[in-house]
Amino acid sequence: MHKILVIDDEINIAEGIRDSLEAEGYDIEISHDGEEGLRKALEGIYDLILLDVMMPKLDGIEVCNRIRSAGLNVPILFLTVKNSLDDRIAGLEVGGDDYLGKPFHLKELLLRISAILRRTEWLNGKNSIFEFGENSIDFKTYQAKSWDGADHILTYKEVMILKLFSENKENVIPREEILDKVWGYEVFPSTRTIDNFIVRLRKRFEINPESPQYFHTIRGVGYRFTISPEDN
Repeated sequence: MHKILVIDDEINIAEGIRDSLEAEGYDIEISHDGEEGLRKALEGIYDLILLDVMMPKLDGIEVCNRIRSAGLNVPILFLTVKNSLDDRIAGLEVGGDDYLGKPFHLKELLLRISAILRRTEWLNGKNSIFEFGENSIDFKTYQAKSWDGADHILTYKEVMILKLFSENKENVIPREEILDKVWGYEVFPSTRTIDNFIVRLRKRFEINPESPQYFHTIRGVGYRFTISPEDN
């Protein structure tokens, strides 16, 4: 049974989500402010966190930021009335995995939850270690070591993109496919967000990020990940 933490200060909404998700077979816990929610997130073990943005004590963006800073990779789905493109990008860039605006339909919430959990299972499948050049990625722990010996803790989305690249070496992957496979549906977030992720990956794993060996931009289409012949 998947365990989900709901952090939302609107009691009626939180209780409604709990009733609906428990009817679908999920195990649900609730917190009604950011501080309590953060404590539960850090102390418990959850398969997913549903996180409101506008809350007392700590807002959802800060809660997400602290969860990621603590090295926790649990998927986070933002639920909020703050639904502009800039708000969505801000949530994703601090480590959120999806963003659903209020009010929302229960069916859409269930689809989003199912998609996130499905992608997590795909990520934790076989062949968890991926190596290219002198770089090494562990898809299960999100730990990485780059060519210069530096250790990194990757975000969930960074690992998802690397997983997709590892399964499509030498192939051109359109931005729309990255959106669909990594975020689970098309057109959101913007392609700017994907480009920002690639920039971060280049800084970590390329000897010269301005002249990449692995992460190649295919102008007007997407990206191609290439490795040298001696790599596996």
